[in-house]
Amino acid sequence: MDGVEGNRIGERVDAAAWGAFSSDFRGRLIEIGDPEYEQARRIWNGMIDKHPALIAECRGTADVAAAVNLAREQHLEVAVRSGGHNVAGTSVCDGGIVIDLSAMRGVWVDPQHRRVRAQGGATLGDVDREAQAFGLATPLGAVSVTGIAGLTLNGGLGHLRRQFGLSCDNLTAMEIVTADGRIRTASPEENSDLFWALQGGGGNFGVVTAFEYRLHEVGPELFGLFVWHAADADASPMKRFREWAATAPREASVLAFYGFIPAIEEFPEEQWGQPCYALLGSYNGAPEEAERVFGPLREFARPVADFSGVHRYTELQTLLEADYPKGLHYYWKAVYLDDLTDPVLEFIARRGAASPSKLTTLDVWQLGGALSEVPREATAFWHRDKPYMLTFEANWEDPAESEANLTWVRESVAELRSMEGASGGYGNFPGLGEDPAQALYGDNHERLVAVKDRYDPDNLFHLNQNIMPAGGKRSIA
Repeated sequence: MDGVEGNRIGERVDAAAWGAFSSDFRGRLIEIGDPEYEQARRIWNGMIDKHPALIAECRGTADVAAAVNLAREQHLEVAVRSGGHNVAGTSVCDGGIVIDLSAMRGVWVDPQHRRVRAQGGATLGDVDREAQAFGLATPLGAVSVTGIAGLTLNGGLGHLRRQFGLSCDNLTAMEIVTADGRIRTASPEENSDLFWALQGGGGNFGVVTAFEYRLHEVGPELFGLFVWHAADADASPMKRFREWAATAPREASVLAFYGFIPAIEEFPEEQWGQPCYALLGSYNGAPEEAERVFGPLREFARPVADFSGVHRYTELQTLLEADYPKGLHYYWKAVYLDDLTDPVLEFIARRGAASPSKLTTLDVWQLGGALSEVPREATAFWHRDKPYMLTFEANWEDPAESEANLTWVRESVAELRSMEGASGGYGNFPGLGEDPAQALYGDNHERLVAVKDRYDPDNLFHLNQNIMPAGGKRSIA
């Protein structure tokens, strides 16, 4: 355990500082050797196995500020855990402190002004449940157990993306504890430079303890598209998707993926494990209009299965949960595309067939609509002009298969990036954080460095897709 076993945090820091912190902290402090430690250090990605010296499970913003001050003053490595779903495992560290917001999940809805305020440890499901009580929603992700914090700070793509934009586009204000321990409001009116940076700039600038979003009329029922086709040599489902996407209304968002038929009773047994293309999406409007809009994606061939129909919005948000259980091994990366050319479709079929794991998918996210209408310099999120994003979601069970799966993703990404019209990366599909920050932030990178210099010049918060301060400090440790 990198030398930290048996070395409790009180033995490693100034005694007076530790005594003051531990007596004032109102949440739960979990150290090495405590009965809860093994469970508390585990995060969603089973590939990540790290041993922090202290897990500070915060009860409120004052606890977060106290933990930030302890880490800064005692030169401790810092990881921030909200939902704990960042695929790179940045929510845990070896030998340092985990500032854990997972118990801070309060959500408050103001239906009159169409706003929702959620604490930093809230999940998509927490926000959806409260907002849907008023027939409202804000664009979040597509798996309800995901934390809102990492998702939003890195952009945030979900079912409502083409109609209402990214999660970060719907922010109206945030409460954040910066590296100096101060509690600040970031909004268009207060600390506007910080607000800009938090809209897609990741966890580089502090610990966000509360998010406030705009709400929109959604549901309570939406038409969900979920149709599965057998894979064939000419990738016809993908070609039909490409044709359909060219004129699709903004109320419709679709994700098209290459994968393998799961071995569950909803599918014909003779098809289990066979390659397939699936189309997953939603339409926020009248069901009869959705039937017409999605007809071309359902009727061009006889599908293996078609689960399309009207669902409660909250049910649609849970549709994929079983596919991403805690403890599975995950390694995900992303590349933006100018077009779904025939060579790209051939690449998807070829690399999909070569996947070492049949739990893996190659996902084409349809973008455009509201995403592309926000100027690229208006927020830190840069890649707004791309109509598609292709993600490589390597998912596997056996740790012995890790190297094969990592190699498959890395070779696939390298080949795709050598093709015309492929570029960039996405902070919520970061692999293990190998790509330079410039790949995510494009021409916004220099401005982000200036914000980093102002609010975190010593790079206390560097376990992320790091924006290096101008001084070049990697951390204060």
